[in-house]
Amino acid sequence: MLDTPQAVLDALRENDGRPHGLHRTVTAEELAEAAEAFDDPALLVTALLELMAAYEFTGEHRKSPVVFARLLKLYETTPDAFSEWEAHQVDWRFKWVTTSLLQVPDMPLATVHGWVDRMRERYEDAGHGLQPVAAMRYHLARHTGTGIPDAYDLWATRTRTRLSDCEACETRHHALHQVFAGDDGGALDTWRPVLDGAVSCSDEPQMSQAHALLPLLRLGRADEARSHHLTGYRQVRGRTGMQEEVGLHLEFCALSRNAARGVEILAENRPLFQATGAPLARLGFLTGTEVLLALLAEEGHTETPVGGPPGRNWTAGELLAEVREEADRLAAAFDTRNGTPAVGEARGLRLDRRPLLDEPLPLGLRTALTGPAAVPAPAPAPAPAREIPQDLTELVREARRMAALGHPGDTPLWDRVAELAEADGYAHDTSLGTEARLRAELAEQRAHALYAEDRDRAARTAMEETAELYEAAGMAWHALVARTRALSWDVVITDGDQAGEDSGDARSAGPELWDALDALQREADQLLEKRIAAHDETGADPGPLPAAGPAEGSATAEKYLTVLHCRVFAAYHVALAGTPEIPAPDRERFDALRATLESEAGRLGVPHQRGAARMFAGDVAARLGDHALAERELRAALKEIEASGRPWRGTRVRALLAQVLLCLDRPEEAAELLHQALAEAVRYEDTLFPMAPTYLLLGHAGTHTGDVTGAVRHFSEAATRFDREGEPNDAADARLQLADLLARTGRQADAVAVLESVVGDESAATLDERLLAQTRLTLARGLRALDEHLPAAEEFLRLADTVAGWEDGAQTLTLVAAEAATSLALAGRWEAARTAYDRAFAAHAEAPNPPMLLETACEFARLTVDAHGAEAAEEALRRLADADALYTAVPEDDEDFVHWFARGSIHYRRARVLAQADRFAEALPEAEAAVAAFADGGPDGEERRAEAVRIAALVESHGLGRTQAAVARLDEAAARCERAGLSEAAQILTSVRDDLAAGATD
Repeated sequence: MLDTPQAVLDALRENDGRPHGLHRTVTAEELAEAAEAFDDPALLVTALLELMAAYEFTGEHRKSPVVFARLLKLYETTPDAFSEWEAHQVDWRFKWVTTSLLQVPDMPLATVHGWVDRMRERYEDAGHGLQPVAAMRYHLARHTGTGIPDAYDLWATRTRTRLSDCEACETRHHALHQVFAGDDGGALDTWRPVLDGAVSCSDEPQMSQAHALLPLLRLGRADEARSHHLTGYRQVRGRTGMQEEVGLHLEFCALSRNAARGVEILAENRPLFQATGAPLARLGFLTGTEVLLALLAEEGHTETPVGGPPGRNWTAGELLAEVREEADRLAAAFDTRNGTPAVGEARGLRLDRRPLLDEPLPLGLRTALTGPAAVPAPAPAPAPAREIPQDLTELVREARRMAALGHPGDTPLWDRVAELAEADGYAHDTSLGTEARLRAELAEQRAHALYAEDRDRAARTAMEETAELYEAAGMAWHALVARTRALSWDVVITDGDQAGEDSGDARSAGPELWDALDALQREADQLLEKRIAAHDETGADPGPLPAAGPAEGSATAEKYLTVLHCRVFAAYHVALAGTPEIPAPDRERFDALRATLESEAGRLGVPHQRGAARMFAGDVAARLGDHALAERELRAALKEIEASGRPWRGTRVRALLAQVLLCLDRPEEAAELLHQALAEAVRYEDTLFPMAPTYLLLGHAGTHTGDVTGAVRHFSEAATRFDREGEPNDAADARLQLADLLARTGRQADAVAVLESVVGDESAATLDERLLAQTRLTLARGLRALDEHLPAAEEFLRLADTVAGWEDGAQTLTLVAAEAATSLALAGRWEAARTAYDRAFAAHAEAPNPPMLLETACEFARLTVDAHGAEAAEEALRRLADADALYTAVPEDDEDFVHWFARGSIHYRRARVLAQADRFAEALPEAEAAVAAFADGGPDGEERRAEAVRIAALVESHGLGRTQAAVARLDEAAARCERAGLSEAAQILTSVRDDLAAGATD
């Protein structure tokens, strides 16, 4: 009920605590109307100032000057109704009027000049400096494009006054002047204190972050641009007073080739299309939107659904036409009003910009849409320029040649062959051999593709079909290899549920598999003996058979060794299933088969198979923790591969060796190998190389070498690639690791932005439940670290509801509910905080977690008194009684519980609560008990002991009037700190001691 001036004033104070937005603005309008009902000019002044601020910060620039005119009239007629602060606000807000009038194209330019002149007169009459007036004239010149140099000089050379814009905002305008002049580097130097956080205000750094995005990209400082996008966008999204800045983020997304991110930002900001109170800012938003939509249209995505004005569904093409028409009309209206083409030309420059990067800048965010794969970093050696033959005969021959060499670049060739062979009207060329052979080769490619997709059972079936086709084609060696490979894949089948079958790993434990593989090996031995016999009958040199080559007969050694390789592969997987303690029979089988492969490859002169044998040995050693042996074997494998003339076979070995080197704490060497592996994968067109996991490893390497920028880039790239590969859990895990790195290196807002993208929409429900829970927990703690306590509490509560349903979730529920209670208290939601507190204790009763709840009880006591004052002391003491009960329940011999710290914390907090309630006689013994408890902690407790002494001294002096005793207490404690090397603590105690001593003297 707003039936008294006091009720209106109370409501104004309450509204002032709300965030700027529609609710606050509507309430301010209602309160201004209510204030007019009373003959109380002072109340009306307060209400009008609140209303003007609401309009200013929500972009209602059409309305703001009207309110100011009323304020000015009140000031001229009843100046006594204005407090000193309110009178200052009248002078201050003259600047708001000028910028608001510039925002509206139907406001004549002469009117704007008139307000600036009136501002000058008022400032001169009041004896204020004229630098703010010069600033307004500069902004007017910048907007119209006339007289900019002179206006800037008049502003920039004047001394700042108490009515000048804040330092952060003025810094932004100075930097933007340099940007407009083409000096991006100078602008960023000017911007540094704002972008680094040294100076800030309610609008900064988020406004500068938006404007600095493209200068950073143009100078190649992409990592900084990424960070400012992540943190800056969070501060402007959905805010009608930040339309222009949202438009700049949309433009950044387009020009950094992150159109998918831009589409999501559009969807998040649909209400901004209805915000018309600031036409110039709206033009900035629409132009940024148009840059994004034009790029989508250019790339053929005109039918992509996008978020536009509420009330209907939009495609990119439809919204582009709508936005373009309105933005053109607005720009023309401004240019007509101004009599110059400046606004239209500035808009045209933005629309003419082209993407600043060749590939997408990895942002580390999950997006619903994906674009082309980002380029590896550093840039790998380019793939050799080669065209896929158009003639089918040439195409098949080249594919066979590359396949015989084991070159991964054969995959796109076979894909093209498959397209042509399956097309209508296909006629087989008999010069390529039988059609059955070609069908077998294509079936083999399908099998390998299925295996690469982890469709193990389907892959095995396809490989068995391949064997049958090779048999029909009369290609015995090929059929034998296919049968052996299909059988070896049995040990890794994990997708049996695809066909409604049980997992297929049961055969790996039985002797049938090994009997079958042994039989196939005997068949290979027989074929090899026949080949050698035939070779000898020709009278040729009976030395080692040549390895695979273009001729059919020369591939015998390769095929024979491939059969043996498949047997090693099977033994390897069975052995790994037994780690960390491999059963002796499995280990013996693996060692024997691997040694056979190595010796046979040496006898037959096939070094890359010797390398494969050493790689198997190195991998097993690494998994068993023998990293020194693993390194020796893998380096030997690389030497063999280098000798083979087939360098593409070393790519995976390098990645594996890099993992070993990370375990050996040699991250620099690991990073070099990983970069080389990525470069070779691209160079040799190895589309099956695990790029995403490799980038993840590079991220870890970067964290260990201190290359945080590189690590952020690599974790971001890994997450994006996992997205494209349809691996949402791996992508979320990569982002969780990225967020952890960002938070540990002081970029908590960046971390929160990354985590919000993981949990932000319906797709989060598809993630592994435990992974999603960990992500929410990390996000909630990050939000709390940013003092965003209500959003943090909401995340904690969502998580609490989730873990409450876990059979083993009681202890986790205790933790989460406790953290929710603290966050709700910090957010001022006390009823909900108390409910969460009780929920935490209920969960604790089921699964005790005394340390966690003890800390919560103490913190809750502190927050209770801080929020409600001395009258809440009894509630705070009840919370500390809860802490006492928790402490008592912990066994004295519990080595995981720090008894002295817990006991001291409870006494310390109780002392402070009692002191705040003026119960000094009770407070002092508690403080002394805290001193004694912290002393039990030895050197670890000294700093806390010093703080407890400080409180005891203040209680003793101010509460009990025993200043001399307090001074003596502080003297002793300060000396103790000096002896312990705690100079800062000693300095604090000495300072308190001096203050008390001086007071006693006075």
